[in-house]
Amino acid sequence: MQSRSSSDDDTQMAKLTCKAGHNVTVKLTLIVNPMASSVKRRGLVVAQQRLGRHHDLTVQTTTRRNHATRLAHRAMKEGADVVVTIGGDGTVNEAANGLLDTDCGLAPLPGGSTNVFARAIGYPNDLDAAIDVLLATLEKGEEFAPGSVGVANDRVFVFHVGAGFDAAVVHRVERRSPLKRFAGHPWFIAAALRTWASPEREALSLRVESDDGRVIDRAEMAVAMNVNPYTFVGNRPLDLAPEVNLSTPLSIVALDSMSVTNLAGAMNAAMRSGGLADRGAQHHWSDVTSVTITSDEPFPFQLDGEPFDPVTTLRLEHRPNAVRFVVPYGR
Repeated sequence: MQSRSSSDDDTQMAKLTCKAGHNVTVKLTLIVNPMASSVKRRGLVVAQQRLGRHHDLTVQTTTRRNHATRLAHRAMKEGADVVVTIGGDGTVNEAANGLLDTDCGLAPLPGGSTNVFARAIGYPNDLDAAIDVLLATLEKGEEFAPGSVGVANDRVFVFHVGAGFDAAVVHRVERRSPLKRFAGHPWFIAAALRTWASPEREALSLRVESDDGRVIDRAEMAVAMNVNPYTFVGNRPLDLAPEVNLSTPLSIVALDSMSVTNLAGAMNAAMRSGGLADRGAQHHWSDVTSVTITSDEPFPFQLDGEPFDPVTTLRLEHRPNAVRFVVPYGR
């Protein structure tokens, strides 16, 4: 991939600032996932018209898993200033993997069921409103600073990786993916309740060990976060680690037990925006640069909301200044 030096960073920042500040056309590649939960044909037509009105726009459509990675990397090679995605968090993740350590910006617009990453960095959850914000940001041209990502077993993640219980929920949801598209949050809640009541939950036993010496001997759920919140319930964020953002190392939150009492306490803290506690059966570590999650038995994990095959070892690392996210102006 195309590499960067500090002088390259300065040159690219100046280039983009100059373009936007003087209303010069920015070269955009729009990557659309037509199967994402909230993508509608009329909305896409309007989005293309608005983005192409003042900028040089190319449109690409994904047809399979990981296609956005290839499309984003090709767009960068062909000189795109910014890759814009309309899809869910999985589409953003794939595009980020294609733009790692390059000068091309990445702007995530909402098109999925929850759109965690786009909302976490400041975009509205409405597509038309998010386009307003993106166009204003391109005009100002001040927010093309590189941000951090996490890496899980050599795969980049932009907002979080979950192991154990929450990953088992995601796996259950994806077994009937059409229901996710049409039922949305109620289907996630139903899947969570079924997973909580299933024997597989009781078999989950994770060891979490940070390279700085912090250890959790047994957990049923562990999450590494690159940004906050963990997710949204409607318009309400679940704030597990309010301190983490694109300029900090990772934060780790974990639960020893998924008992009703422990879950209720964790949900209460998250809904009140206080973050998960670091006491008793709840754990909350900040400033984590690398951590390893292991188990004697293969455990499920999910990466930016997408399920991956079970593993016995999950190595997580913080990678600063890795992707140029187009953060909304003023954030």
